[in-house]
Amino acid sequence: MSKDIKIDPYGFREYDARWLYEKDINQAGIENLGKGLGTQIIKHTKKNNPRVIVGHDYRSYSEEIKLNLKKGLVSTGCFVEDIGLSLSPMVYFGQFNLDADAVAMVTASHNENGWTGVKMGIKKGLTHAPDEMKELKEITLNKKFNEGKGSEKKIDNFQKVYKNDLINKNKINKKIKAVVACGNGTAGIFAPDILRGIGCEVIELDCKLDWTFPKYNPNPEDLEMLHAIAKVVIENNADIGFGFDGDGDRVGVIDNKGNEIFSDKIGLLIARNLSTKHKESKFVVDVKSTGLYSKDKVLSENKCETIYWKTGHSHIKRKVNTEKALAGFEKSGHFFFNHPLGYGYDDGINSAIQVCHLLDNQNKMMSEIMNDIPHTYQTPTMAPFCKDEEKYQVVEDLVKQVEQIKNDKTKIDNQEITEVLTVNGVRFSFEDGSWGLIRASSNKPSLVVVTESPTSDERKKKIFNFIDTLLQKTGKIGEYDQKI
Repeated sequence: MSKDIKIDPYGFREYDARWLYEKDINQAGIENLGKGLGTQIIKHTKKNNPRVIVGHDYRSYSEEIKLNLKKGLVSTGCFVEDIGLSLSPMVYFGQFNLDADAVAMVTASHNENGWTGVKMGIKKGLTHAPDEMKELKEITLNKKFNEGKGSEKKIDNFQKVYKNDLINKNKINKKIKAVVACGNGTAGIFAPDILRGIGCEVIELDCKLDWTFPKYNPNPEDLEMLHAIAKVVIENNADIGFGFDGDGDRVGVIDNKGNEIFSDKIGLLIARNLSTKHKESKFVVDVKSTGLYSKDKVLSENKCETIYWKTGHSHIKRKVNTEKALAGFEKSGHFFFNHPLGYGYDDGINSAIQVCHLLDNQNKMMSEIMNDIPHTYQTPTMAPFCKDEEKYQVVEDLVKQVEQIKNDKTKIDNQEITEVLTVNGVRFSFEDGSWGLIRASSNKPSLVVVTESPTSDERKKKIFNFIDTLLQKTGKIGEYDQKI
């Protein structure tokens, strides 16, 4: 191992850590990250030998990264319990099932090949938030490490324990034909088995593990992946299509006609379905999500409350926890189900299961269920490049500009801005219910742009053009990953 420790400070993101391996972090850097995390866990648990559940995804280098991470954890005094090849939700589940003190999952989720990272948490069901990440960064970069005598052991056959937990609680009566797409990521050895186990007829698409991701990144927000699923749904006359990301904590959904359904609307349908049985529940959604939640008739009739909150699995998870909400939904496909439906963390397969329950409870096709909610015109999530060291300042400046436009009552496409929400970037709404969002990405050098209109596709585009004009004027914006 190189004695030179390489660890780019920008890899410590809002709620997890991600780097290009070995450009931005090397094995010695990973070991130091393990030492930093171990020190932090010991500090927060006040235990000399806290038990830490560790797993890894199916990338060619994930095992060697895990090896070095474990070495760092053990050197601080942590007792590491390695559950092997995992999904992120399987690691989170492991903390409950094995009653451990913390978790560390080696994954870069949906990021392109070459990236690595760690998702971690201490309190059950939660992952690091910005404060914990800041603390971890400080401990790691300043080498303020605890020294102790830890240990390591392997937990065999834990995949089976995780699968059975989801299967046994979620049997369905209706024979649902489901296309299950995994983009050759780790979910391929989990999702088909679990969905078959609850009673679905499964058609597999790209479920064979291949760390080169030969077709596309396993990302359920990626239109290429969604279009591939849609094609197979139509060819097989399937009832539903599911697409899972690389570490299995997100899902994308395609209806029986091959239409992609953005995850915020799937969330609304699930919330509606749950609200009839769980009246007066709370739901948490991120600021990228459709405005339909706040005006939904079914949720209103069942006296349910919707809270819009910061984008990011860690933020929504915590808000669901603190508000004791029944569920939380993110437009990116992270869904969070609290007791009695889940353990509070995001699990893409459990989310797909809840969609199956939705179909099981209604004598309708998915496209018909979709017709029950008002149609809106939404953009996909678009990410223009913006340097990590500049993106937060760019957004801060734009917040001020948008607030000024509202105060001045300046009209955009003949409408005034009626509401500005600044809980995460800036989300601004108009009289007709249309809205736009600009925020800094939590895990990549980019911004995030979304617009929605209940009135027309043209209106959606005009709001995007307004945002894009503001962005281009900054001189700090590069290419978009995708554009309408």
